[in-house]
Amino acid sequence: MSTLYVVATPIGNLSDLTTRAVEILSSVPTLAAEDTRVTRKLLNHLNVSPQLESLHEHTSPERLESLVHKLETGDMAVVSDAGTPGISDPGSSLVAAAVEAGHSVIPLPGPSAIVTALSITGWSFDRFLFLGFLPRKKNEQIATLESAATEPGPVIAYESPHRIKATLANIQKTFPERQLVICRELTKLYEETFRGTAAQAISHFKEPRGEFVIVIEGGGNTPKEEISDEFIMKTLEKLETEGIQGRTLVEQTVELTGAAKKRVYRLSLSDK
Repeated sequence: MSTLYVVATPIGNLSDLTTRAVEILSSVPTLAAEDTRVTRKLLNHLNVSPQLESLHEHTSPERLESLVHKLETGDMAVVSDAGTPGISDPGSSLVAAAVEAGHSVIPLPGPSAIVTALSITGWSFDRFLFLGFLPRKKNEQIATLESAATEPGPVIAYESPHRIKATLANIQKTFPERQLVICRELTKLYEETFRGTAAQAISHFKEPRGEFVIVIEGGGNTPKEEISDEFIMKTLEKLETEGIQGRTLVEQTVELTGAAKKRVYRLSLSDK
């Protein structure tokens, strides 16, 4: 059986392409690409010319079947326009089809806007929540952000230049005090990193251009003692009005406030 190589490509700077990626792109007879025009520029830079086949979010089942059939005749690689295929980019459908057909699938690690942005936050964490591109509608976006409010690790999302201001306004409503690290045009000529609150970011990005990666400080970075007893008590009272009691009351309050379980338990007893 043949092998499908999942190849990460640069998110901006072409020098970030790994030596191994160059070797694979230079050797495979066929390359599935999100946008063949974008990928051809990369191939011209490498001076290689595998047969290009399109693979994007609107690829039909028949087209996908054709790619798997072509894979049966020889190895193939798959790339997205930038970064790692399958991470908010096309590629997963071909991987799933190749696995089902019995082919070997081998990943070639490389550039990822998510990991690149997280690496320069300076925050200590052992988990993060990736939201991808946030919903377009305001209410849906705010609901998505609110659902991430108790995430202890950083919360990360992608955003486009024409939507960044509206998104920052919604982040300000949801996380007014949280610190943000916003990366614009990562690894490209006009690369920029902003650090501050959402309100400060709105003021900073007056005429936004380029693609954005937004990293929101996680709840775990906020010292537990900054959470007031009053806030915990109000949370307990709200949950009690919803009919929640006992151990479940304490556990849900801990989850919503981030306070220590012993502290919440003590306050729950004083509320009786």
